[in-house]
Amino acid sequence: MAIARLLSGDEARAFLADRPPAPHRPAAVLVPIVDHATGPTVLLTRRAGHLAHHPGQVSFPGGRCEPEDAGPADTALREAREETGLTADRVDLIGRLDDYITVTGFRVTPFVGVVAPPLSLRPDPTEVESIFEVPLAFLMDPVNHQHGVREKDGKHRAYFAIPYENHYIWGATAGILINLYTVLQDAAPTADPLPS
Repeated sequence: MAIARLLSGDEARAFLADRPPAPHRPAAVLVPIVDHATGPTVLLTRRAGHLAHHPGQVSFPGGRCEPEDAGPADTALREAREETGLTADRVDLIGRLDDYITVTGFRVTPFVGVVAPPLSLRPDPTEVESIFEVPLAFLMDPVNHQHGVREKDGKHRAYFAIPYENHYIWGATAGILINLYTVLQDAAPTADPLPS
């Protein structure tokens, strides 16, 4: 996983060792980049507090793959529509990031999509408490990236976090965003050396 390169040796080992063994339950998320004239943002949700997995946490629209889905991209688009009202015709899928294995045993496949405003969104109260946007520039600035290791149930768990205003973006969501950052860094053209 590309984000493991950003951790120290001990942190990377803790991050990779903490993931449960296969088989993992397939899931997919949409990383929606809203193409505002004033600058792109990333659309995020706060999960409802009563959910069994990751209640109250900041997340991307997404969820478990269902048998009727044509594939993980279809899952991501379906879940985005169900959770936020964002329809597939407003989303231009432009790429796929590394799968992310959660500590709860999901293999999450993230798809990056560009979304054209204006948006007419409606959170599904059974799954989503609120919808908000964060400037992409803030999320892609490594100054705002945090990582560390915490102990839980006798295990050392590596984590990522990107705090923003009153939102604490961490866990899989922060990991996927930092993976996006590493992909963009790897794709950035390097300057040719100046002729002597």
